[in-house]
Amino acid sequence: MLHSEYEARLRSPIKSPNKSAISTTSPFSSSQFSFGSSLYNPYANPQEVQSVTSGGFSFAIPSSSPSKLISPKKDYGDRFIPLSPAEDDPSFMNGRTMIDYNNAPHKGHSTYNMVLKSELFGKDACVDMNIEKSEEIPTIKSYGTSPSRTSTLHSSPHHTSPSSLSPSSSTTPTTSTPSSGSILKFTARRKLVMGGCESPYSVSPMSLESQKLLSCVAKPPRKISKAPLKVLDAPNIQDDFYLNLVDWSSQNLIAVGLGSSVYLWNAATEKASKLCELVNDTVTSVNWMEWGTHLAVGSSHGSVQIWDVAHKKQVRDMGGHRARVGSLAWSSHLLSSGSRDKVIYNRDVRASTHFVAKLVGHRQEVCGLKWSYDGQQLASGGNDNKLLIWDASSTAPVMRFSDHTAAVKAISWSPHQRGLLASGGGTADKCIRFWNTHTGVLLNCVDTGSQVCNLLWSKNVNELVSTHGYSQNQIVIWSYPSMTQAATLTGHTTRALYLAASPDGQMIVTGSGDETLRFWNVFPDTESPSSGSIISSFHTHADIR
Repeated sequence: MLHSEYEARLRSPIKSPNKSAISTTSPFSSSQFSFGSSLYNPYANPQEVQSVTSGGFSFAIPSSSPSKLISPKKDYGDRFIPLSPAEDDPSFMNGRTMIDYNNAPHKGHSTYNMVLKSELFGKDACVDMNIEKSEEIPTIKSYGTSPSRTSTLHSSPHHTSPSSLSPSSSTTPTTSTPSSGSILKFTARRKLVMGGCESPYSVSPMSLESQKLLSCVAKPPRKISKAPLKVLDAPNIQDDFYLNLVDWSSQNLIAVGLGSSVYLWNAATEKASKLCELVNDTVTSVNWMEWGTHLAVGSSHGSVQIWDVAHKKQVRDMGGHRARVGSLAWSSHLLSSGSRDKVIYNRDVRASTHFVAKLVGHRQEVCGLKWSYDGQQLASGGNDNKLLIWDASSTAPVMRFSDHTAAVKAISWSPHQRGLLASGGGTADKCIRFWNTHTGVLLNCVDTGSQVCNLLWSKNVNELVSTHGYSQNQIVIWSYPSMTQAATLTGHTTRALYLAASPDGQMIVTGSGDETLRFWNVFPDTESPSSGSIISSFHTHADIR
């Protein structure tokens, strides 16, 4: 008997203290009744609770959805972050804007992504942000200091179930051998290399590659203004493709041939002055000596004059040509002149003779001349569509290029690579070609879509500028060797025939038959910030004479 009563007591349910009777102060006289794992709360809201009487007893039954059920008290860990009642409400964000952190234009996202990929997949993954090397197994490095924590996680075909582990394997740390099917490999942190040797004192959790990424400062893209900094009126400047009437000296003086006169414009003081006026003759070309102290002037009658700019005095008058001199080029004390008479003369201004060498190779007018920076090669272009290369000591061309199909006036040597020459063709050609003058190989050809009037290579960056004729009369900045257009500048109403660069290499000036000179700031300054004074004064429209 006692045993059966004891057994009945053991089988009877034990009342939970959470299920105590409701206080008599409640508007309802019933107690709480358990429903599954939740409890109905008669205090929730009088409007949401209905009273039902059955068998003399009143029951409080909620009329709302099961979302109003109160769950039993839960035990949370120290990482639990509770939500406020408003945040727990599904309608909490109604009328508010969610921030999309994946698409938000934060500057740190790209750097963070690069560092993360460097840590997960190695430094090679940061070469391209779109990693498509699926053939390789990504490696994740664990930065625990204990080598005993090194382990390898395998994919499902090679993964060992916990039931197959022996008791000894759970107590002794082991390092499994990586297999071809492994997904992630955890390895101990490598020692950072500082100053070419491993440093045991580094406390950074990142690898050396990631630290380099964080220390690198990303350069913003260079912005090139589409508007000229200054416009000068150049009345009576000739609209002739075969002439070269504008040049910029190392002393920051711009020489312009206007009719029968040569004018100088000081870019620092913005003052213009008249250098000379030819009698019964017309200026057809101007070119500055390397030091900027003397100016060579070619005329329509075939004479070549050299002027001392400081004293405004003519020091030489050299003949030889029988027609107009449309192109001039200096190399130290050697002056080369090309003419419509198809001849090129090399003149040493220290010698008493008018010329020291006569170069014959073109069959029509010579309209382009440029010496290489080392003074070893002379490039000449003519109206016969030929580009010739001459050695400093030879009187016959060492190379002859016939790829152009129009007159070759635009010629420029690269200051960054020896033996690299760019040339541009006229209306029927419209192409810029790049040559290796040591091997005679054509490196590249780019169709510009319009007449190439001039070419000029930047000495600050590996870019070049070209000026064009019909139909847009544009000025184009090219990135070499990709030959992508960094900028296209427009403003001239006729062909941009003349081109020169400032001494600091930042600015260019273009001349046109529309009788204007336009100054453009196109290249960055890589030498010294003091040369910025050239740009600071260019803000107004003026007259060159």
